[in-house]
Amino acid sequence: MFSTQEQFSAAAKSAFETQAATMNALTTQAFESFSRLVNLNVAAAKASLEESAATAQQLLSAKDVQEFFTLTSAQSQPKAEKLLAYGQNLVGIASASQAEFAKAAEAQIAEITSKVSSLIDEISKNAPAGSENAVALLKNAVDTANASYGQLRKSTKQATEAFEENITKATKQFSQAAEKATVKTAKK
Repeated sequence: MFSTQEQFSAAAKSAFETQAATMNALTTQAFESFSRLVNLNVAAAKASLEESAATAQQLLSAKDVQEFFTLTSAQSQPKAEKLLAYGQNLVGIASASQAEFAKAAEAQIAEITSKVSSLIDEISKNAPAGSENAVALLKNAVDTANASYGQLRKSTKQATEAFEENITKATKQFSQAAEKATVKTAKK
């Protein structure tokens, strides 16, 4: 049978190991997300430079001002579509990262909750008579913390979904506006 001090020491060591493993997983995920973001931006910059060169060549070959403006307006729709795709890729990276962070946090909280519950159960078995209220209070605190975490997780998920929805709507509206502008300019 362990003493209470040994139980707390073992629980603290286990919690530290769990936190270290979780921090390692989160750091790895952050670097992977950053890498995907850098790759997305490098690809976007490269494509933009290539398109700018091609567009400049087209504009320089324009025979008159009308053709120049027609060529210029024709560029807005493809650029809007590329901006929309870039925004969707960006949201995809952010969503995947958030999901991985949430998954790691949930795993850590589940493991810590399990260990704390086991520790409380073990302490309650060895607790002196008359300490039932203190043990019940401790269990209640753990239950309250778990409920608070559940609410926080739910709120975070709702906020993330709302953010993704707003980005999608904004990029769609931008694309539609660019398309309308292209049609109006082409009619002139």
